[in-house]
Amino acid sequence: MNKKGYFICIEGLDGCGKTTQAKLLALKLRKRYNAVYTAEPSCGKIGTFIRKRYLYGEKRLSSMIEALLFAADRLEHVENEVLPALRQGRLVISDRYVYSSLAYQGAAGLSLDWIEKINEHALPADFAVFIDVDPRLVMQRLKRTRSVMENLETQQKVREVYLRFVEKGALVRVDGNRPKTEVAAALLAAVLNFLKVQC
Repeated sequence: MNKKGYFICIEGLDGCGKTTQAKLLALKLRKRYNAVYTAEPSCGKIGTFIRKRYLYGEKRLSSMIEALLFAADRLEHVENEVLPALRQGRLVISDRYVYSSLAYQGAAGLSLDWIEKINEHALPADFAVFIDVDPRLVMQRLKRTRSVMENLETQQKVREVYLRFVEKGALVRVDGNRPKTEVAAALLAAVLNFLKVQC
């Protein structure tokens, strides 16, 4: 998996603002770093299936089936979108990646070691950020049509898993409880600091 660009992942709870922030970040870095925005579930066949046939169904699948579906989509996403952009020297900003599987399916009781195992062929992120928002706040932000994972209990458990990776140094925490412009500034500063070290 030879690459020239950098792969940055933005993680967080549903409704934390990560999609907005990831898109803003890509826009701000487009000229200087040839940045491109992408997301999971992807626009590929498996990602489309996940969005259309599963996320807004009546109930969750088993955590093992969820993890396998997301891992399969991830490999397709990397092969079809991420690696081609990286080989062009682009800065790829992904709205969700492996840490989402670890957090969501891990919070549902699945072994983190097993989740890591089925994702072992996924390209490692060069830099990953967790936009941390109080789960009660994200529940207020979410629309009435919620996915099968968008309830307070699930979001609280998911946040706990994410914070474990922050403590390990795998994720950089950005306080997402602040106004959007302040979150954007903090996220941009964190990413620019990472890129500065690489150059």
